[in-house]
Amino acid sequence: MIYGEQIYIRSFKAIDAAALLQFQINNKDFFEKYAMERASDYYTINKQIELINDWSNAWKDDTHYQFGIFLKETEQLVGTLSLFQVLRGSLQSAFIGYFIDLSHNGKGYGTVAVKLAVDYAFNSLHLHRIEAGVMPHNIGSIKVLEKSGFHKEGIARKNVKIHGKWEDHQVLAILNPHDL
Repeated sequence: MIYGEQIYIRSFKAIDAAALLQFQINNKDFFEKYAMERASDYYTINKQIELINDWSNAWKDDTHYQFGIFLKETEQLVGTLSLFQVLRGSLQSAFIGYFIDLSHNGKGYGTVAVKLAVDYAFNSLHLHRIEAGVMPHNIGSIKVLEKSGFHKEGIARKNVKIHGKWEDHQVLAILNPHDL
């Protein structure tokens, strides 16, 4: 577990499957505006258990780090955060993505979670670069990244397919200050 003031992040466990499913169901309409298409079985307990198992294996393989974002006071799941497509060798990089429960947006939890994950990525995983892609109209998410130290690098045109349409993404990145 990695602690912030009001939240903590940690890897998911099998016992989190029901909370993760409820989180996804509660935010389905909100998240699907920004996410890749999800199959109907995504919103089942079996799929959430499968995902948690896959994430655990990917963590061991050093290819994907999936975190839950939990309130310290109540231990309620309020978000998810991923360090994914971890590349080693000459790159030492990963992408970051996150989702915050709609009812908890604007409370600073995303910014704290991103900062905690970046610190983990640089100091424990020894990554050099973390990149994010955000739809340009998702101003809130861009602000989270900028408050966390990311800088804008440009627009990746027609970069991610969302609801059958290729969408532009603002590319932001942060570099490990220990490597500069």
